[in-house]
Amino acid sequence: MHNRRQAKSCWFTTLMAGWMLSGCAQIHSPPAMQTAMPPMVAAQPVGSENSKVSFPAYVIEPPDILEIDAIRVVPKAPYKIEPLDFLGIHVSGTLADQPILGTYGVEPGGGVNLGPSYGRVLVAGLTLEEASEAITRQLRRTLKAPQVSVTLAASSGQQQINGQHRVGPDGTVNLGEYGTVEVTGMTVEQAKQTIETHLAQYLEKPEVSVDVFNYASKVYYIISEGAGFGDSLVRLQFTGNETVLDAISQINGLSRLASKRIWIARPTPYGCDQRLDVNWADITQKGETKTNYQIMPGDRIYLAQNELIALDTFMGKILNPVERLFGIGTLGAQSIFEIKHPASSFAGRGGG
Repeated sequence: MHNRRQAKSCWFTTLMAGWMLSGCAQIHSPPAMQTAMPPMVAAQPVGSENSKVSFPAYVIEPPDILEIDAIRVVPKAPYKIEPLDFLGIHVSGTLADQPILGTYGVEPGGGVNLGPSYGRVLVAGLTLEEASEAITRQLRRTLKAPQVSVTLAASSGQQQINGQHRVGPDGTVNLGEYGTVEVTGMTVEQAKQTIETHLAQYLEKPEVSVDVFNYASKVYYIISEGAGFGDSLVRLQFTGNETVLDAISQINGLSRLASKRIWIARPTPYGCDQRLDVNWADITQKGETKTNYQIMPGDRIYLAQNELIALDTFMGKILNPVERLFGIGTLGAQSIFEIKHPASSFAGRGGG
């Protein structure tokens, strides 16, 4: 019955909005305002403890945190070596006890340290071929005929791509020297493609993996009516698996001010909101699951107040000022009487 009333309300709201919009268009609305009403949107499926619904692909929004890993990061040629890059250096013909073979980091000053017998070589700003030649010239001071091979093991830019990136208020993630990329409103797969397309300006066929590290943008609320003491509001992060029982456990159950009248106010598109009544006694005492609804992003779980406590609070707000005024009046009258009749006051207190 409630669903039928809700559907009629949504239908009536849409009909009235359409009538008002068409009326304005007939009178004086500019052409830009003469737009069709959006199509009716079906109510979201309602899941419960034993019949949970699957959610559509997650949509990224601030302040989600994305985990981005660079799978393939190959700078476009000609690449110039930068500080904090890692170079793979292999040299044949070295001293027997001091081989040069492995990964060497480029120091912040732009040099690479080859060891105590070979010294440091400045390579920042050079291509890999130029770095190989510079290292060869350095080693010839110590070795007869060194054969040098230099490759890029990891660029400093790769380190800026890898890791956790918070989606900023402007909807972008910051990739360091590669700039920012807008990802708001995208699924994870769309964000991956967008980031790769952006990196293709700097890299050869880049490939990254993208996942959501922290689903921080989707929340729901628990509102507890305060029985005259002020309502309380708790904001909780949505995980996709919680039910009403899970949500209320986050606030340690119902307070003494709450009744067992509970419902979910669920926002839906175009103002046709849903209200889902929760049978607390059935959920907790009988183990029924039908009204232990699955929580959706944006849900408002409303805990109605205990009306007797609310009435007591209301009466107290009315009577307490009167009692205080009456007490002040009585005290004042007694004081005046004692001033005028000090002897009677003294006798009344048991004076001899």
